[in-house]
Amino acid sequence: MCGIIGINSSKPVSATIINSLKKLEYRGYDSAGIATLSAGLINEVKSEGRVDNLEKDSLVQNMQGTIGIGHVRWATHGLPNSINAHPHSSQNVSVVHNGIIENSTLLKKFLVSKGHKFKSQTDTEVIVHLITEYLKTKNIIDSIKKTLKSLHGSFALGILFKDQPDLIVGARRGSPLAVGYGPNENYLGSDSYALKSMTNKITYLNDGEFCFIKKDQVEFFNNEGIKINKKVLQLSSEEQKYDKGDYKHFMAKEIDEQPKTLKNGINEYLDNINNDINIYNFPWKISEISSVLLIGCGTAYHSCLMAKYWFEQITSLDVNVDIASEFRYRKNRFKKDTLYVFVSQSGETADTYAALDLCKQNGMKTCSVVNIIESSIARDSDFVLPIHCGIEIGVASTKAFLGQMLILYILCLKLSFLRKDLDKDNFIKKLIDLKKLPKLVDQTLLTDNKIQSVSSSFNEAKGSMFLGRGFSYPIALEGALKLKELSYIHAEGYPAGEMKHGPLALIEEGMPVVVLAPRDSYYKKTISNMQEVIARGAKVLLITNKSEDEIISENIWETLEVENTNEDLLPFLLTIPLQKLAYYSALKKGYDIDKPRNLAKSVTVE
Repeated sequence: MCGIIGINSSKPVSATIINSLKKLEYRGYDSAGIATLSAGLINEVKSEGRVDNLEKDSLVQNMQGTIGIGHVRWATHGLPNSINAHPHSSQNVSVVHNGIIENSTLLKKFLVSKGHKFKSQTDTEVIVHLITEYLKTKNIIDSIKKTLKSLHGSFALGILFKDQPDLIVGARRGSPLAVGYGPNENYLGSDSYALKSMTNKITYLNDGEFCFIKKDQVEFFNNEGIKINKKVLQLSSEEQKYDKGDYKHFMAKEIDEQPKTLKNGINEYLDNINNDINIYNFPWKISEISSVLLIGCGTAYHSCLMAKYWFEQITSLDVNVDIASEFRYRKNRFKKDTLYVFVSQSGETADTYAALDLCKQNGMKTCSVVNIIESSIARDSDFVLPIHCGIEIGVASTKAFLGQMLILYILCLKLSFLRKDLDKDNFIKKLIDLKKLPKLVDQTLLTDNKIQSVSSSFNEAKGSMFLGRGFSYPIALEGALKLKELSYIHAEGYPAGEMKHGPLALIEEGMPVVVLAPRDSYYKKTISNMQEVIARGAKVLLITNKSEDEIISENIWETLEVENTNEDLLPFLLTIPLQKLAYYSALKKGYDIDKPRNLAKSVTVE
């Protein structure tokens, strides 16, 4: 979601801040802004829309100052316009903020009674006025302490002070924040990816901590204002360069990178010499685990649903799945013999992190499946399983989804083998099939032309449905989500067997319906369900796997066949045409595929 950058340097910073904000664009945002200190004044420029709009502003091009903060905003309070964009400033203080201040209305009433006047509709502006108010009677440390204690909710903050020309203050509760170190300059950022272009030395703030960043010094404090020492982490010295290449969109590139994503994950986790899986540093005895709870949001939640079917099929473990935002508010009955698995592409998903934190507070066993190993969820988990898919820029996740499913499947196989639910021969056979998967996905990507030709029918419809049973049901949910995210078309994912219990009322003449019916143990039942929607006028796109057997149905609008593999792995192949369908539907509508409206890549607010 929102992105923060701060730079304290011995040279002008505005151009570097703009470039860093561009690296944060993939998070999703609707406005941008920058503030610097020069000639004893706070200079602030803000713009609705893309960072490009901000960069073209003549005020930014002529901006002076060797210290500054920048921000890309994803609106939570107030319309996405230049007034509500960050930074928010008084004469003395300027603030950028990620997160949500839950008690902003009460704080605003208090501040108005003190004579403060507000310009925006945002919750963030109360932070500016609180600090300004407390500075009347307190020093900077005490004013920061009192402000942070007054705030309810989540935040990552970057703060400038008119009277402190060599100081940026950073503070964190809930939302991620990192400090970077460079020669004669230091940095503040919500994302190590944005900082990595400037430094490979990073320190992450923990909840409740704040920091003073000067160009030649960084000091860290706990929530009581007491100085603390923090570790400096060394990231890869190679700057990750990732561009679209010859592709029109990052999403198109990332869909095509999925064979490589799977190959990377398989190479990392499979031990070819010993016919085993490289999860040897598991911190618990297998006898200590009798159940698994999988937790995620959005696409990550769908990968968890997929894994539930695998765990039920391959292991004797009890398994459940939960949406993170629901889990954290229920009366949970925590169990010491449960492994709690948290799935997140960014590793910063606010609801998922809060669910992890709740489990940690209750002494539970925690494991994370993430793409960013330096992320908050990874750092705070007992055990981490990286998905190794590389940078994913497109807001609608593609290669990270396949990466998440792969690692959850590998974890499932490992636990099953350790528990002796799966014998050695079947275990090795599944590993052999798994090694063939990248090539099968590569071949399935060749369905491109067929998908292009049918995508127009989805654009012309007022809605669509995606149906599947068993292993195909979570993929139907993900297919519907992708179409909603990119094409803004109403789409429902549904268990095919549930259609007659109500959703059939939605079917009308010409409605496009995607039916996922691979030739698995659910095939005949799914075909029967498909016939029910065809009989009511639906145009059915049947997606199945290649087989010598004839399809036992009539009046199918279009049929698309993916490659063939064992039942466990067919969901990976079924996913590909659904991603392509969403992509081409959005492309034909002329939408911003990499940055769909109202959405964000890294969801760091509740």
